[in-house]
Amino acid sequence: MAGIEKMMENHLLQATQAIEDQLDNEINKLDRMDQDEMEQLREKRLQALKKQAAQKEEWIAQGHGKYFEVPDEKAFFDECKKSKNVVCHFYRDSTFRCKIVDKHLEILAAKHIETKFIKIDAEKCKFLVERLRIVVIPTICLAKDGKTVDYVVGFDDLGGTDEFSTEVLEWRIARADVINYSGDLLHPPGSEDRKKGRSVLGMDRKKNLRGRNDDDDMSDDDDDW
Repeated sequence: MAGIEKMMENHLLQATQAIEDQLDNEINKLDRMDQDEMEQLREKRLQALKKQAAQKEEWIAQGHGKYFEVPDEKAFFDECKKSKNVVCHFYRDSTFRCKIVDKHLEILAAKHIETKFIKIDAEKCKFLVERLRIVVIPTICLAKDGKTVDYVVGFDDLGGTDEFSTEVLEWRIARADVINYSGDLLHPPGSEDRKKGRSVLGMDRKKNLRGRNDDDDMSDDDDDW
């Protein structure tokens, strides 16, 4: 046991030293820069910040940064044409789990301004529901470049419980590459699988803890809108 602890301590020291060496190299590189090089670096960073600000303004103009409802199919298609990444919640007023989804998506919309977050009443868009083969409510459609790339159907992928966290839904959406995410895509936040180092890329679609029939049935391959 003592040998293992010593080995872990040595690994930690080596990792810390590597980080310190990298920082020292960056500092030395800055120290060696002359005034012109410093100005070029400053200008480059300024241009990058300006580009980021312009992109943010464009996203906001397209309706990003908020979670809102589209009234019909035409509005749905119009909104999707404007944005590269779209998260759309197909809901029904009589399904209480849709209110749970609303709460989480409202938070994520404000956090992930790079993506548009919308919702649409499934009972008012029968053609779209058939086109996307949506049979369970709630369903979250994840789209990229005008094509559906994934669906979050019910709560099966979110732990099979109504009490899933916003972070877990964020992680699940991120696996479709429609939001910017810096976390571990292999393991959901706080999962035992992460602690044990097991991958969940082939995550089983377990039944809802209260039974699959708890999700409303409205009656997936990629769909091009």
